[in-house]
Amino acid sequence: MRLWLAVLLLAVSTSAMAGMRVVSLAPSLSEIVVELGAADVLVGRLDAGETLPELANVPSVGGYGQLDMERLLSLRPDLVLLWPGSVGVAQRDQLKRLNLPTFTAEPKSLTQLADQVEALASALNRPERGRELATRLRARLEQLQQQYTREEPLRVFYQVWDQPLYTVGGQQIISDALAVCGARNVFADLSLPAPQVSVESVLQRNPDVIIAGTQAQLDAWKAWPQLDAVKHGRLLLLNDKGLERPSGQMIEATARLCEQLAGRAQ
Repeated sequence: MRLWLAVLLLAVSTSAMAGMRVVSLAPSLSEIVVELGAADVLVGRLDAGETLPELANVPSVGGYGQLDMERLLSLRPDLVLLWPGSVGVAQRDQLKRLNLPTFTAEPKSLTQLADQVEALASALNRPERGRELATRLRARLEQLQQQYTREEPLRVFYQVWDQPLYTVGGQQIISDALAVCGARNVFADLSLPAPQVSVESVLQRNPDVIIAGTQAQLDAWKAWPQLDAVKHGRLLLLNDKGLERPSGQMIEATARLCEQLAGRAQ
């Protein structure tokens, strides 16, 4: 009798899991769903350019700031995955009024990222897979922290854009990735995720390393040879898109960042 009941409960659980309908409004959350082996539950996703092959046939519900609410509702989701910055305030309020179940994630650190991977797995009825992945991510993160710890952190300016000049603030997860690598974001005291800064403020904070996404952006800093980063040739070209997506793969993107920073710190 107990065996029969266990089989019945397993069947019900499997059926519920197979019938789950999820719409993801963040590329990073879509990636986590794939990493959890749960791509089959996705019935819609936010379109943000390049995507994983596993998501190629998942219908789009719009792009950043252009959510097609009618299309989303037509997909009858049981759960909506949300990153606040990907959807405007008005549409977030609309989702709330419609009482659609949502899972919201905006990790500020890589530790929080691992926690949210585990939490999302539970929401998708994949708790065991989530625990396994989160455990691996935490172990890898601890290894990186031990490997790249520095008595005196490297002072880093992380350039997001040049005209106007943008960087990352202390509450942005990339700032934490720098800390894991034994570095310190020179604008960590700013609370905005992507604050606009001036050339004068960069000169004042005088970073040891400047990171940018294009060679032209790096070359522009050579106009200020008094900067320590320029003086010592520590202009680091980094166009790793993995750092921009807080999914499980970001831990390995951080490992690549750490390796490059360590090479420039010699």
